[in-house]
Amino acid sequence: MLARLSLLVALCLTLAGISPVAAGTLKQEQLRFPRVRAAYDSRLDVAKRLFEAKQLSWPPPPVFWRAFKQDKSLELWALNRETGKYVLVKEYEVCRLSGTMGPKRREGDYQIPEGFYEFTEFNPASSYHLSLRINYPNSSDRILGDRKKLGGDIFVHGDCVTIGCLPMTDEQIDEIYLITLEARGAGQAHIPIHIFPTRLAGPSWEKLLEEAGSFSLWHVAQRIRGARPRSAEELRTFWKNLKVDYDYFEASKTLPKISVGEDGRYRFE
Repeated sequence: MLARLSLLVALCLTLAGISPVAAGTLKQEQLRFPRVRAAYDSRLDVAKRLFEAKQLSWPPPPVFWRAFKQDKSLELWALNRETGKYVLVKEYEVCRLSGTMGPKRREGDYQIPEGFYEFTEFNPASSYHLSLRINYPNSSDRILGDRKKLGGDIFVHGDCVTIGCLPMTDEQIDEIYLITLEARGAGQAHIPIHIFPTRLAGPSWEKLLEEAGSFSLWHVAQRIRGARPRSAEELRTFWKNLKVDYDYFEASKTLPKISVGEDGRYRFE
């Protein structure tokens, strides 16, 4: 009887898109590593208080991360199950940047990606303290980027150094890592991170469009490394596509369903 019940639970988790092994043992496996244990010792109570202050449950409800490159900001949002809307929990400062505004299109271009991604791996023994892998290149990148040499290994990590990632201080990544790990352990199979050049509204949006020409010069310079140059109009078109999601979330505090068309553009439902 117990075996049948266990099988039924495993089947339900699988149908929900949650790996029973990942949901049940990931945290235990992670806690074998000294840096993860130290993160829990130093930041767990702090993280719990962040959620309590917003009247949110712990372990976390579904979380959502949103980054703004020019603003050097990484936001943590969590779902309020009663309202069905996301609540801003905390804003972290990204401590360094590389490249310029605009998407990553090739290995070695020093660009931080822009677009809609997920965290896919937890690295407890990173060369940069702790790190969370971002699933770059996504379907859009594979269409719009250099298909022969897209690159990869994009992370949110510690140690405050970067050549295309989102680096944090070690104290910050401790907190970010354990919150994301707790969300995964609570059953969140897909943990989104949306990366924007800047806030796509008001003066910052207007300035971004005005300065697209100067940003395109950086992309033209990437020809030295073999990358195809990006025009100002190409950048503006790309950012206007990202803005659909930005505006939707700002208005509703909910996430749209995102897909990618054959042209590489994001589609929203």
